[in-house]
Order: sequence, then C-alpha cells, then structure tokens
Amino acid sequence: MSQPVQLPRWIDIGLLPLWNLCVALAVAGLVVLAIGQSPSQALSVLLQGSLGSARGLGYTLYYTTTFIFTGLAVAVAFHGGLFNIGGEGQAMLGGVGVALLALWLSPFLPAGLMLPLVVLAAALGGMLWAAVPAYLQAWRGSHIVITTIMFNFLASSLNVYLLVNWLRPKGSMAVESAAFADSARMPALHTLAQSLGLELPSSPLNLSLLLALLACVGVWWFLWKSRAGYALRAVGSAPRAAHYAGIKPRMQVLLAMGLSGALAGMVAVNEISGVQGKLTLDFVAGAGFTGIAVSLMGRNHPVGIVLAALLFGALYQGGVEVAFEIPGFSREMVVTVQGLIVLFAGAMATVSAPLFARLYKALARKEG
Repeated sequence: MSQPVQLPRWIDIGLLPLWNLCVALAVAGLVVLAIGQSPSQALSVLLQGSLGSARGLGYTLYYTTTFIFTGLAVAVAFHGGLFNIGGEGQAMLGGVGVALLALWLSPFLPAGLMLPLVVLAAALGGMLWAAVPAYLQAWRGSHIVITTIMFNFLASSLNVYLLVNWLRPKGSMAVESAAFADSARMPALHTLAQSLGLELPSSPLNLSLLLALLACVGVWWFLWKSRAGYALRAVGSAPRAAHYAGIKPRMQVLLAMGLSGALAGMVAVNEISGVQGKLTLDFVAGAGFTGIAVSLMGRNHPVGIVLAALLFGALYQGGVEVAFEIPGFSREMVVTVQGLIVLFAGAMATVSAPLFARLYKALARKEG
C-alpha cells in the first residue's frame, strides 16, 4: 500500500489555500450570475468598497482585528488538541469584564492607567469563562465542543440579565450600559493621526489592531519557541505519549483553553472599548464562529490567520458596499456568497489536497 505524499509547506500553506480561494470565487461568481447580476461588477464593487479607499480600508482592518483575535483563539486551542467553538461567549464575557471595570474606574483613572486595565479585564473575562469547560473536559470528561456551545448561550443570557437589571441607566429604554468615560476608550487611528497633523477619514479602526498584531507575534513565539508551547503541542498531537514523557495533559487543557479564552475576550477591546464605548447586547455578532473559518483557512498559524482575517474583513466591508451599490443584490445574497467562500476555502480546504499530492508526486518523479 503506497504512502500518502507529504506536501511541502509552500504548497500546503500557500498554493493550496490560494487555489481553494479561486475555486470559491468562481463558484460564487456562478451564483451571482444565476441570480441575474454581473460577477465582475460585484467583485469590482466589493474590492473598491473594502480596499479602494482609505475609509473602506479602515473598516476592513477594523473587522480584520476582531477576526485575528477569534482566529488565534481557535488556533491555540486546536494546537492543544481542543476544538473551542465558544469564542462567542468568551468574547461576550470579555465585554462584561471591560464594562464592569470601565463603569467602576474610568471616571477616576487617566487613560494611561485605564487602558492597560481594560485589556487585562477583557482577557481575564474570556479566560475565566473558558476555564470552566476546560475543567469539565480535563477532570470530568465532558466534551469540549458541547460545553463551549452551551456556554455561548449562558454568556448571552448573563449579558442580557446584567444589562436589563444592573447596567442599564435608570429611565433608559435601550438595553445597553451607560457610556464609558473617555479614559476607557481605545484611541481611534484617525484621531491619533489628527493629533500628529495627518488627515485620515473617520473609521472604527483603533489601536486594537496593534494589539492583534502583537498577539500574533506572542502566539507564534509561545507555540513554536517556548517550552510551554512545545508541551501544549505535544499533548495536542499525542496525549498519551506526552503523558509518558512527564507532561500533565490536564494542565495543558487548562492552559490551552485559558489562552484561547483570553484571546477571544480581546474582541471586547476592539468592539466595546474601541468603537461603541458601552456594553451592548450583541456586540460580538458572530465573530466567534467566523474565527473558526479564519483559523482553518490560516492553517492555525498566525501569519495565515492574519491573511485569512484580512480576507474576511474585506468580505464583510465589501459585502455591505455591494448590497448598497448594486440594485437587487440583497444582504442575504451577500451572506450566501460569503458562505460559499467559507465552504470552499475553509471547510473543503482538503478536497483539493489529493490532486496537488498527485501533481507534486508526478513532478518529483519526473525530476528524479
């Protein structure tokens, strides 16, 4: 029986995802054509709306920031042998942590002290919410997929309870907290540019983008350069062998889920501290689930996650422009096109792998 061909990394993480994306765009173009619209026009509007102007690029990078955090969260857990699909709930509890801290301290502390505490509160809220499913998995045998799904619903219910009964200002009908003081607001990039004498169009892009890129560097160093990251990946690859080597799998489960939850909680820094300035009902808006596709497309590597997050950021921003600019192209059609891209470029990423394996094997045999 022949052994499967091991694809080189430049094919696995470069050429194969690019091919899958091209296939996804081709299928999406056929769907657009089938509903009576022009695929070339739709693609042109999408690219122009997401990357063709400074304002559009700002919105694209704003979405990208959120998807980097959720993609990294999924990737860290995956390297530990866990499938964390609780990013929605963990991000929501990160927002609760930010809101409680901001409403309590932001009127009294300057931004230089408040903003690091906001980042810490977001990470800690997501980490604590992820630690409970991790404990149930490690010590009670509960399946991490089931518990993280249920904890998404619990987080949403807890958020509603806190907003309705405790955090909503008296006399307000809107289900949202009071506004934070300015010291708890992550500075927007266009505001910082103005202070430096530069002109940038207003957008929700803020300094959370820098935090997301630093998180990518930190995750890369932790997973591939540190002893703790090696132990986590060893447990994820072969838990029995890792246990035989003296690594405690239970503690690695806690570590993987804790870091994963902390990264998901950082979504609140971008959304709550950076843009809205108050806690709202559904500020996560599906970003936790999008992070799964981002991580899969990025091969669970920080560099790939940044590129995949940029793709999804462009799809989100460009999709809004397409729905607005092209008559008859509804928001539901945009979501359908986005779903096809997720399906072909993410969920079906391995379908084309055998074809590339045969081609690579044939080329290697020809050169040999």
